[in-house]
Amino acid sequence: MDKEEVLIMGELNHVKSFRDLVVYGKTRKVSNAIFEMSKGFPKEETYSLTDQIRRASRSIGAQIAEAWAKRRYERHFVSKLTDADAEQMETQHWIDEACACQYIDTKQAEQLTGELMEIGRMLNSMMNKANLFCGHRSSTTDGR
Repeated sequence: MDKEEVLIMGELNHVKSFRDLVVYGKTRKVSNAIFEMSKGFPKEETYSLTDQIRRASRSIGAQIAEAWAKRRYERHFVSKLTDADAEQMETQHWIDEACACQYIDTKQAEQLTGELMEIGRMLNSMMNKANLFCGHRSSTTDGR
């Protein structure tokens, strides 16, 4: 059993909402960092790179929230986590573009990409262990 599986299994009993998931917290940190970083992008990038990288990074957490709401059905849960993983990969692409345009430096790009890759590993671990999250629950599914 790897570290992420232990983390998931050890903390799942205490997870009452998607907000309690470690991976969700990491996505919020990354999307906030990207928002702050993208404030320095040139004005002409507003409707292309800036909007795209912000949207993709914010969508990771949104997809995790949707997955949590759909965890009663394992296939739906995995599908939404797959969407979250796709969004983190798209965010990596936009980071590469920002670096290529010299809007961010290589060190900044590597740090953000590393954090996104960690989120991807966590999402994949959740997908591989979906049965730990899914099935009939007696508690509410709205995160309250």
